[in-house]
Amino acid sequence: MIVGTCSIKLRIFETFSLKEKRQVIKSVIGRLKSRFNISVAEIDLHDNWQTAMIGFACVTNNTKHANETISKVLRFIDADSRIEIIDSNIELL
Repeated sequence: MIVGTCSIKLRIFETFSLKEKRQVIKSVIGRLKSRFNISVAEIDLHDNWQTAMIGFACVTNNTKHANETISKVLRFIDADSRIEIIDSNIELL
């Protein structure tokens, strides 16, 4: 069993309150869950309205599949014009 995990620090554009930030993050998380069938959650920076930290994980039996899934998720997030990836940390267990 291979577990692929990734934590991503995001900059959120055009948000001026925690409520606006939560709307963007909730939208991104929902789209990721439905499109890629991964577990994803906001894991840090809850009180900062311009940045967020989300983490996601996938479980598979193949390292190549885990890498492909993580890469596809990162490309999908990078294509969203509301947010920018500042940093990411990938681990395969």
